[in-house]
Amino acid sequence: MRKKWKRRILINNPAALDRVQIKQDLRDGNQVIVQFSHPDFYGSILEEVDELCARLDENFGVRFYGHYSLSFDGRTLLRIPHAKMLHLNSLAQAHNTDTLARLEHLHSLNLGIYELENSDILGIDSLRSLRDLVIISDKKMLNLQYFKAFSHLEHLHVGGKVKNLEAIGDLEDLNYLALHSISKLPLHFINRLKRLKHLRILLGGREHIQEIEENEIDDLELCRIRGFHDLSNITKFRALTSLTVEDQARLQEISFDREMEALKEITISNCKGLACLSGMERLPSLRQLRILKTAIDFDPFMRQKLPSALSELEFITAKSELDQEIQASLLQLGFQKGSI
Repeated sequence: MRKKWKRRILINNPAALDRVQIKQDLRDGNQVIVQFSHPDFYGSILEEVDELCARLDENFGVRFYGHYSLSFDGRTLLRIPHAKMLHLNSLAQAHNTDTLARLEHLHSLNLGIYELENSDILGIDSLRSLRDLVIISDKKMLNLQYFKAFSHLEHLHVGGKVKNLEAIGDLEDLNYLALHSISKLPLHFINRLKRLKHLRILLGGREHIQEIEENEIDDLELCRIRGFHDLSNITKFRALTSLTVEDQARLQEISFDREMEALKEITISNCKGLACLSGMERLPSLRQLRILKTAIDFDPFMRQKLPSALSELEFITAKSELDQEIQASLLQLGFQKGSI
């Protein structure tokens, strides 16, 4: 099933903190993040934020973003040494980022700095205890060779300009991986990630994912990958329960040529060249299917044998009159409108 995200509550540039409300929000299962867009808002409240960081778990965090026309000064982090969750993102520049080494309690880090100061930032020892890391480097080539030492990392979203991508294969406990705007670098390392359940490939460019062999991935998402046209190895994902394919203009066919017993949800959206979706009878557990803005012809598609478990089916062409007819036909056949 698709990874479930916690609701995120943002407290923006606060003059004071409502501790009672923060604790209630956390008890309700949310994440709470206090965020600052400019040094003018730091005041003396950062020390109070740090006190809460020390008392609360990793679902309470701090974010620094924006700082337009300024470079974020990493020495600010020395005021929140107990931070467990930290976001330094939507920042054009930052300096003194080596102060991350002083944050010895970090569990979660989101790092999105356009002009990253240090391409070897992952070499900072204190980051080795991270369980959750988002890191995007748009301008400088980020060196991933240090991942071998990240023995606790379970959730990784990495993107932009990177080298030594294959080092991700050393992350034995990785459960979730998102590759963002990474073009054409081979993906063989994914076969070493035996505990990987969620894989997202977003943007960038590649023609296929044929390097990925038999695996235990549960949730696969492919979105807006330039030049992608071949998904013929989809049945190598034998444990898949959820498949999402979006904005793939060159993809013409998806065929399930052997049984996939676990697959329950499929969403195919804005794949305008996709004319064939076949082998549906090999998906005995499929319950929800959405086909939006493709070249698939509704009538021939419906003539194939569909899974008996299929109860929610949405088929949209973006042609208003035709969609009304299709919706009426689906309702007559007893299908509910998809709600994936």
